[in-house]
Amino acid sequence: MKLLVTGGCGFIGSNFIRFMFAGHEGVSITNLDKLTYAGNPDNLRDVEGGRDYTFEKGDICDAELVGRLVAEGFDAVVNFAAESHVDRSITGPAEFIQTDVFGTFNLLEACRREGTARYVQISTDEVYGSIEDGSFTESSPLKPNSPYSASKAGGDLLVRAYHKTYGMPVIVTRSSNNFGPYQYPEKLIPLFITNAMEDRRLPLYGDGMNVRDWLFVTDNCAAIDLVLREGIPGEVYNIGGGQERTNSEITHGILAALGKPESLIEHVPDRLGHDRRYSLDFRKLAALGYRPRTDFENMLAETVRWYVDNRSWWEPLKAAGA
Repeated sequence: MKLLVTGGCGFIGSNFIRFMFAGHEGVSITNLDKLTYAGNPDNLRDVEGGRDYTFEKGDICDAELVGRLVAEGFDAVVNFAAESHVDRSITGPAEFIQTDVFGTFNLLEACRREGTARYVQISTDEVYGSIEDGSFTESSPLKPNSPYSASKAGGDLLVRAYHKTYGMPVIVTRSSNNFGPYQYPEKLIPLFITNAMEDRRLPLYGDGMNVRDWLFVTDNCAAIDLVLREGIPGEVYNIGGGQERTNSEITHGILAALGKPESLIEHVPDRLGHDRRYSLDFRKLAALGYRPRTDFENMLAETVRWYVDNRSWWEPLKAAGA
C-alpha cells in the first residue's frame, strides 16, 4: 500500500506512520509536513532513511505542491495535518481556518483530479460540542464551540460534500482525546507531566471537572488502519476509548505517578467556550472489529515513564516557549 500522510511529524501522525511500518509488509509512505512548532522530525528518527519512507517539507495550503505530490499516485491519502490546540485558536483563529479548511480543500481537489482510491480525514470529537449525558453518534449534529473545532467541522463538511457531489471515496474519523508518547507539551497530559517534573504549577482550568474520553494513541492508529482498509466510503466513524476521566482525576493521577505534591495544582480561570464533557458512541466502528486494547491507568503510567525517560525530546520544546 502506497500512502501519502499529511502532518506525519505531529503527535498522532508520527505514531500512525510508526504503527503502519511495524504492523504491515509492503507499505510505503510519503510524509508531507510543514514542520510548524508542533511538527517535529525527531518523532520519526527511527524510520528515517528507510527505503519505503520519504519526507517532503511543505504546506497543504500550497495547492501546486499538493497537486504535484498527489499526482505521483497513491492508494490513499490520510490527512492528519491541522492546527489543533484550542487555546491557540482562541487567540489566533486565522491559521486554523486556513489549514483546517483551505488545506483540506486543496487535498480534496488534488485527489478528485487524480482519482485517488481513498481519502481519510482525521477529525475530532470536539466538532459535536459538549454533551451532558449519553454519547454522540456519527449522526449527531455538529455544534463546535471553539475556532479550532469549527475549523475541523468545516473540513469535515467539505469532505462530506465531495463525496455527495463528486462521489469521492472519502472517510472521516472522529476520535476522543488522544495521549501517549511524542505529544507536544501544550496539551493537558504532557504539559502537566513535564511541569510536575520541573516542580512548576499545573494550571487546571475552572473546577477541574471537565470530562474527556481518553484514547491511547496506538488504539487510535489501529482504528484508522482498520477504517483505511475496511471502512465504507462516505461514512464517518467515531473512535472512542470508553475511558472517561475528569481533568482533576488526570491531574491527581500524574502527581501520584511522579510522587509530587498536590500543592502544585493551581486552579486558573476557565477557558473561553470550554466544553464540559465529550463522549463518543463507537458501536459503528466496533461492528468492523474495533475495540480499544489498552487500559487508561496502565497507559498513563507508561506515558509518564516515557516523558521521564525522554527529557532530551521535550526540554528543548519547552525552552522554546511551550
